[in-house]
Amino acid sequence: MFGVEPICRVLSGHERKIATSTYYSAKNRAPSARAVRDAELKAQISRVHADNYGVYGGPQSLAAAAP
Repeated sequence: MFGVEPICRVLSGHERKIATSTYYSAKNRAPSARAVRDAELKAQISRVHADNYGVYGGPQSLAAAAP
């Protein structure tokens, strides 16, 4: 709907200088170790939740998925 350039232009008008290259470099950067670990945990928690008939909540699923 909106491109990066107009958004950066609006933010620059409100004393928030953001170059379009900043957006593109962040978009193309490899995922951080935290993001990779979060994705792994999400998959484990989803599996535990499904294995328990979908009745485990977040804390129970996380505790069951923890090594």
